[in-house]
Amino acid sequence: MIAKLLPIALLAAGLHAADDWPQFRGNPQLTGVATSALPAALKLLWTYDAGEGIQSSAAIADGTVYVGVESADLLAIDLATGKLRWKYHAKDGIDESSPLVHDGVVYVGDIAGTLHAVRTSDGKVLWTFKTDTEIRSSPVFAEDRIFIGSYDGNLYCLSVKDGKVLWKFTTTSYVHATPAVSNGMVYIAGCDEIFRGLRISDGKEMFEFPSGGYTGASPAMEGQWAYFGTFNNDVAGADLARKKVAWRYENPERQFPFYSSAAVSGDRVVLGGRDKVVHCLNAKTGKPFWSFATKARVDSSPAIAGGRVYVGSNDGHLYVLDLATGKKLWDFEAGSPLSASPAIGGGRLVIGSQDGKIYCFG
Repeated sequence: MIAKLLPIALLAAGLHAADDWPQFRGNPQLTGVATSALPAALKLLWTYDAGEGIQSSAAIADGTVYVGVESADLLAIDLATGKLRWKYHAKDGIDESSPLVHDGVVYVGDIAGTLHAVRTSDGKVLWTFKTDTEIRSSPVFAEDRIFIGSYDGNLYCLSVKDGKVLWKFTTTSYVHATPAVSNGMVYIAGCDEIFRGLRISDGKEMFEFPSGGYTGASPAMEGQWAYFGTFNNDVAGADLARKKVAWRYENPERQFPFYSSAAVSGDRVVLGGRDKVVHCLNAKTGKPFWSFATKARVDSSPAIAGGRVYVGSNDGHLYVLDLATGKKLWDFEAGSPLSASPAIGGGRLVIGSQDGKIYCFG
């Protein structure tokens, strides 16, 4: 009987791993699309009080939630129960840098400019790498390498084994956004108003073009397209085959920056704006499909699962919207701004709030 059950258990473990949300935006292309299904009607399953504000978005891997806290703590919390497994204290506060989990290690950056590689089993540090100033970018893994941006103006490519620099690329301003990885390339939309494509193997710049604005949002990649909002109060759809911005969208009534990173699914691009609105745009033309108004800025980056959009707002609400129509299906009042982004994995949604509460729904 044990021999017969073993393959089933391994299969289940494999399916669970496929349901993970191991990094910011869920995958190296930063699409914000979950592989895990959520119940049609969400229920609050547990909360955890981290003590200080949370702007870092959670990662979910192998039944554990990893969250960075402004207190400088990296928390590992049991996804099923909400119980703390371990706590690792970084050098300085963890702000917007969100954890990456890969092969038994969790990586996260702090405001002191240090990237930490911590063992998932017990929270023991394996190595650290120091940049010259703060890290708000989230780490991304590809081809045995870790990619991370720093406010020192560099995008770093590090060995996953020991954190040694394999190459770095220097821009002319902060690298705030998380890099996206696709088809042997790493892409950054920089604060220097330049969109770049670099070769993973050696960091050689393969192309660049003006992004049209200071960019804090991370690019979402779909095929040969990249989507990102700017501080020039618009959203850009970039055609990488033509190496140019193909379309721009701005709210015709209210001009505010777009800080939220986009989610992209099929022909739809969804992101929040500091105009207090969630926007859904046509991926090829930038024409609006729908918009949904909240009561405060939307810096939270949406997640998409099962034809629904999940997004926080600084009005303190978590919203569930229909992807096709933008109709509100459900909301939860946390009572404190939700600028962190939802993570969806293992059939559950996790999001942290600025008052230090972590919420798990399923």
